[in-house]
Order: sequence, then C-alpha cells, then structure tokens
Amino acid sequence: MKKVILEMEDQKHSYEQKAKESLQKVLEEKMSAEQQLQSTQRSLALAEQKCEEWRSQYEALKEDWRTLGTQHRELESQLHVLQSKLQGADSRDLQMNQALRLLENEHQSCRPRLRACRGTETCAARTPSTYKVPFPLGPVAEACPSGGRKLGGKALAFHLFDFITSFYLEEKARLL
Repeated sequence: MKKVILEMEDQKHSYEQKAKESLQKVLEEKMSAEQQLQSTQRSLALAEQKCEEWRSQYEALKEDWRTLGTQHRELESQLHVLQSKLQGADSRDLQMNQALRLLENEHQSCRPRLRACRGTETCAARTPSTYKVPFPLGPVAEACPSGGRKLGGKALAFHLFDFITSFYLEEKARLL
C-alpha cells in the first residue's frame, strides 16, 4: 500500500508539475497577447493622430483652394476690365492720332497758300480768328469754344495742347 500511496503522490506531483507548466505557458501567452494589444493600441492611437493631422491639412488645403479660386476669378475680372480700358485708350489714341494727322495735313496744305498770299491784301485782311478747322474734331471740338470750328491758330494750338494734356492725365489715372 505504501507503494500505491507513493505512486499516487508521484502522479500527484507529476500532475501538479504539468499543471504549473501549463499555467505558466498560459500566463506567458496572456502576457504576450497583452503586450501585442498594447502595441496595437499605440499603433492605433498614432494612426488616429496622423489621420486627424491629415484631415486638418486637407481642410486647410480645401479652404486655400477655395480662396485661390476666388482670387483667380477676381483677377480675371480685373484683367478683363483693364483690357477693356486698354482697348478704349487705344481707340482714343487712334482718334487723336488721326486728328493730329489731319491737322498736320491741313497745316502742310496751308503753307503754300500762306506763302503765296503773304503781302497781299486778302491775306492781310484775314485775322487768325477767321480760320476754320475743316474737319470734325470729335472730343477735341467739345473741349474748344465754338465747337473747335472757328479758332485762331494760337488759340487752337493752346486748346489742343490743353485737351491732349488733360486726356493723357485722365487715361493715366484710369489705368492706374
């Protein structure tokens, strides 16, 4: 009987040893699983933080894009306005150049008559105020007294100079 009791005690120790080993193995697996869980939770927290950073950057970029789009549309509108003003200025410049050419042509055509006429009574009888501008001056005529039709040479020159100067300053102010 002693032998049986000894065998039973040996078996008991053997079972206890196996139980302890199994329990130790389970505890080690549990600790490993907990470490993996903590590592996964840290990775998840970092991923969530990165995701939030990217989300805020995305929202900031979206707002910047909207702002840039608005600025682009405003600049395009300003460009169209400036192009329109430039076309108007080009048109007025063309009109002024045509008026200037007509005045120069008239001046050139009057020179021979003036030379031929010097010293004669018809030339002496005419005063500078009786010369008439033979073409429509458009905006120049509006700036001159009597519509620019009956001005003396000096008076016409002064009025043209004043008009061209004020026109230039207005255009410069409009373009700025």
